[in-house]
Order: sequence, then C-alpha cells, then structure tokens
Amino acid sequence: MSNYFDAEGFYSALDAHRTSLGITWKKLADKAGVSASTLTRMGQGKRPDVDTLAALASWSGIDVKKFYIADQGLRERPETLAEITALLRADKELGEEAAIMLERTVSSLYKELRKRRE
Repeated sequence: MSNYFDAEGFYSALDAHRTSLGITWKKLADKAGVSASTLTRMGQGKRPDVDTLAALASWSGIDVKKFYIADQGLRERPETLAEITALLRADKELGEEAAIMLERTVSSLYKELRKRRE
C-alpha cells in the first residue's frame, strides 16, 4: 500500500457501492466509463491511474479524501466508528431503530476486532 492512498480501501468501498446497486463489475465499468480489465487489476491489488480514479470517484460519489493516509500511516480523519455512526444515522433507507441496531452491531464487532489486533 502506498504511503499516501489506500487503493485497496477505495476498491472495497467501490465494491460495497456496486453491491448496493445490484450491478456487475462490467456494468460498473460501462457506467463509470472505465475498462473492465482495469477493475479486475484493481481487484488484484493494482493501483488505478489518476483518470480512472477520478472517473470512479465521480461516478460513485465516493470521496477519495477518505482514503488519504498520512506519512506515518495514520489517517487524518475522524475516528472510524464516529464516521460509521454518522453514515448509518443519515441513511434514508434505514429507520432510526434499524440504524441503532446496526450501529451497536458494528461497534461491538469493531471493538472486538481491535482488541485482537493489539
């Protein structure tokens, strides 16, 4: 992974977006105006060129700044759980109760996995 951009993380976010739309990678490539083979290479850990990254970010609405990494490997952004909570609470597809349930589930799992890493 580069010291400056988490390409694997961006690809994972793109995959989550694709899945939520119920489309194939080929359809995503067509809609975003990029080659399907580029997406395949990204899935194998290769980094996209700047034009491909711009096209994918523009099409998906994913903010590439969320994947910038500081020189020390630390992200210069809010705490992960804070961002997840904000996103869940803002999701119009979820009711308040569902958002709270997901928030609790994700929070619990996240904390457990962080403990294992320490």
